[in-house]
Amino acid sequence: MTTLTRRAAMAGALAATGFAAAGCNNSVGSAGAATIDARVASTMNYLSTNFPGTDQLRNKATGVLVMPLMTKAALGAGGAYGRGALLVNGATVDYYSAAQASLGFQIGAQQYAHVLFFMTNDALYQFRTSPGWEAGGDIEYALRDRGGNLSATTTTSTAPVIGLVFGQAGLMAGASLEGTKYTRIIP
Repeated sequence: MTTLTRRAAMAGALAATGFAAAGCNNSVGSAGAATIDARVASTMNYLSTNFPGTDQLRNKATGVLVMPLMTKAALGAGGAYGRGALLVNGATVDYYSAAQASLGFQIGAQQYAHVLFFMTNDALYQFRTSPGWEAGGDIEYALRDRGGNLSATTTTSTAPVIGLVFGQAGLMAGASLEGTKYTRIIP
């Protein structure tokens, strides 16, 4: 009889998740783009209505990546996935998926939205020309606190990329290390 180690079980679970994601089609010929565009417009309206301070960021940004619905689940290891659009001058120029992996002491599931404001042409260019851009330490993130107010400060307004996370629903507890990879898609 063979014994299944934790490492082997984790590798098997991650491989199964990868195969399931690979089996999904790109929805070419479907209403995928229209669905994403409608969600992006709704998310931007929500952001402007509930956090008017972010209108300054949108007006100063050279591009805005909107991920209207990210779904995250974790039990030790976790992952999240969502689709969105890149807006330049208010118009959709590309569609992207975001895949996130995390590892640590964590449990739960949640959904949220996030928006990346590219404050420089160079940051936007690097995002659009990379084969799969990863979020890292060079992004300034602001999380909605109990006061419910998001706004740009002099510190955040000088960052090349500013990320906002808002609209969290669900329950997630723990601490983890994570990274997000953005990939251009054809909806």
